[in-house]
Amino acid sequence: MSDAASEITRLRAALAASEARAEAAESELAQSRAVVSTSEAMIKHLRLEIAKLRREQYGHSSERRARLIDQMELQLEELEAAATEDEIAAEKVVKTTSVAGFERRRPARKPFPEHLPRERVVISAPTACSCCGSDRIVKMGEDITETLEVIPRQWKVIQTVREKFTCRACEKISQPPAPFHPTPRGWAGPNLLAMILFEKFGQHQPLNRQVERYAKEGVEVSLSTLADQVGACTVALEPIHALIRAHVLAAERLHGDDTTVPLLARGGTKTARLWTYVRDDRPFAGGAPPAALFYFSRDREMAHPNRHLAGWRGILQADAYGGYNDLYRGDRDPGPAGSALCWSHARRKFFELADIKGNVRKGKSAHDISPVALEAVARIDAIFDIERQINGHDATFRLEARHRLSCPLVEALHAWLRAEQGTMSKHNPVAKAINYMFKKDRWEAFTRFLEDGRVCLTNNAAERALRGVALGRKSWLFAGSERGGDRAAFMYSLIVTAKMNDVDPQAWLGDVLARLPGTTASRVPDLLPWNWSPTRQRIAT
Repeated sequence: MSDAASEITRLRAALAASEARAEAAESELAQSRAVVSTSEAMIKHLRLEIAKLRREQYGHSSERRARLIDQMELQLEELEAAATEDEIAAEKVVKTTSVAGFERRRPARKPFPEHLPRERVVISAPTACSCCGSDRIVKMGEDITETLEVIPRQWKVIQTVREKFTCRACEKISQPPAPFHPTPRGWAGPNLLAMILFEKFGQHQPLNRQVERYAKEGVEVSLSTLADQVGACTVALEPIHALIRAHVLAAERLHGDDTTVPLLARGGTKTARLWTYVRDDRPFAGGAPPAALFYFSRDREMAHPNRHLAGWRGILQADAYGGYNDLYRGDRDPGPAGSALCWSHARRKFFELADIKGNVRKGKSAHDISPVALEAVARIDAIFDIERQINGHDATFRLEARHRLSCPLVEALHAWLRAEQGTMSKHNPVAKAINYMFKKDRWEAFTRFLEDGRVCLTNNAAERALRGVALGRKSWLFAGSERGGDRAAFMYSLIVTAKMNDVDPQAWLGDVLARLPGTTASRVPDLLPWNWSPTRQRIAT
């Protein structure tokens, strides 16, 4: 019996030792996972910092660098989340997760904004000393831990009551007049209408998805009802759009560009176009506020730019699309527009031939790049570096700096490109990139920035205005009709203009829809984004 007892004791000790070893192995594995995850996050963070520093030091040396930084930030988010999960798992296994010679640098959290309301939740104080049990305790201070929280969206119905009174003398009925509504069928408040418009055209959420979300929140609204309100708001906001259109077309220099928009047609979709014309005088310290004007068309015929800019005369900064050529004719009424071409488009053609990473990604050798294209990119980048230094100065300063710094580089580039072009076949891809700049006397349009300090080196202002449309195509898939495309262009003009003036589009639309019905025609300009100031009620809210 004693032998059996001793054997049981020995087995129990062996089992306990095995369990201890398993716990130690599990703890070591959890710590190792935390170290690996944190190390990956730190490496990614350092790479991201290096990429940002290189971009700040050398400028946009790669057109894909911005996208690469965005991708690295997304990967960093995932790695940080994974590292935190592994650290929590390690904490559950062991009491500490410290590792010799290693410490994870956590991101510094910014304090919460002061304008946010604070709700105090006071934990019940002890009634006796936790040490001796005495009830003679006195408050000596407090520790506060702040946690950011959000209140889910709340819906409410506003009842506007108009009391009626009768006169005992003449028996007439007196009643205050009915309030103005943003739309003729005023069942929706201005803030709700602004949210619907901004979700559809600013956040690219079609009405059917909004209807589904509202239903989950307990508010049943039909799709046709929302569509009816979108059309009514377009009519109500026409005075604002007309002022923005007049402001844009009063500019002496415009950026122009277009992008594709799928249009629902019989048997499928067809490729329509959304055009934009941007007034942005900030690069040369102009006093006019920035604004953007959008148009929609079923195709890309040159008749559309002629119609959009009928009666306008000035300098048009755009790409080399032939649809703008009628604007540059000498016999045009009221006169020819000046052409200023985009150097980013010209550089892009050389960059594609000198992109080492792009060639490797396509399965080509890294040595198959064109040295001529690489040299062209370097020469053009030197011109871009000068432009970054003078951006924001007045036109006179910019013109003087360009004559002194940029003009010699441009002349040298022209001579070098001509010399290289003479040694190549016309079918050479580099020769085609060079021919893009010299075809049909384009060089004069490319060098117009050397003659006018207001002209920008690129057409990036128009491309930035169209960026939201390019992102939204994946959400709304297509425009339902030509009227729908015109309505989208109308709303894009308002929303993009508000963003260019650092104004919250949804707050601005809500306030404008509330104030516009009771505003006289002479005070409508006060509601433009660059003149707008929120009402006291909105500030208080």
